[in-house]
Amino acid sequence: MNTSNQRWDFDPIDKMIFEDGVRIIAVYFHKDMDVMLILLNNRRIIERNISMTQALANASEKQLQNYTLSRTGIHWPDIDEDLSLRGFLKEEMINAISAPRVS
Repeated sequence: MNTSNQRWDFDPIDKMIFEDGVRIIAVYFHKDMDVMLILLNNRRIIERNISMTQALANASEKQLQNYTLSRTGIHWPDIDEDLSLRGFLKEEMINAISAPRVS
């Protein structure tokens, strides 16, 4: 029986963030192509559409570039927008599970 009270004992995403130390190290944008690349310290790249939120879709290039990184996500102070690393990782896991298998 496991008696630990750490949340990541049963949550693989929290374990990745808080125990394994997965972090966002940089974010790149190509507004014309509606692409945002999120680079992680484990050499993975997450690709999302800038238009995933209305605030990012309406942001200028300068506003997009003005972001801060924290242990748990990205914050854009000029447009008061936050996206979590947990949300990105959760979506990646869902996409990996639901992707069609290639034989």
